[in-house]
Amino acid sequence: MGALLAVELTYWELFARLLLATVLGGAIGLERETLNRPAGLRTHILVCVGSTLAMLVSMYGLLDMRGGVLTPSYDGGRIAAQVISGIGFLGAGTILREGSSVRGLTTAASLWTVAGIGLAVGSGMYAAAVATTLLVMLALKYLVRVERRWLGVQRDVIVMRIVDKPGMIAAVSSVLAKHKIDIRGVEIDADPEHEGYASLELSVVMAPRTNPLQVVDELGAIEGVVHVGRGDFSR
Repeated sequence: MGALLAVELTYWELFARLLLATVLGGAIGLERETLNRPAGLRTHILVCVGSTLAMLVSMYGLLDMRGGVLTPSYDGGRIAAQVISGIGFLGAGTILREGSSVRGLTTAASLWTVAGIGLAVGSGMYAAAVATTLLVMLALKYLVRVERRWLGVQRDVIVMRIVDKPGMIAAVSSVLAKHKIDIRGVEIDADPEHEGYASLELSVVMAPRTNPLQVVDELGAIEGVVHVGRGDFSR
């Protein structure tokens, strides 16, 4: 087979691809950022732009060494292929295991998908990159509602301000166990402004016919609980 001349990219085309990667990665990262996920806006942008750059270098960066000519032996995806495996180490940092529950899987998956979007942008597959971004945004924003409506799954976040003393977590857990509520994640931090108090955030899954307001009322009745509220849930 004869040699194939490579299509040379202009500086404007390179910049346009990197800019598009910034926009697409930022769109997904912003959704994660608003929910205080471990990886947010900046992380998703960096992953997407970095993946795009890796693909550009892999496809075009080494052509000067070959006289600007593509041959059948030239593998334009060799460098970019390492992005898929390498991103796993970054995604692992967003996954938290707490007892029998695991948090952060969706954010890790979004990072992996954003890396794929960056590779698509770098290779010039703009339609695929934009379509994937839109599908990911729909999945992150609306599938929780679908699960709740059609599968009877009630995922919620309970935010509490409690007195920092022994036995508080056990008292809260007993109320949740009474209503057969599964605790998927626990975050507790000392209140920097009020000594002796702490903030408690619980990611939970409720039974189909559980009344969240009743659960909140019972939690608020526990001695040592100062405030109870509900937040937005996203895995």
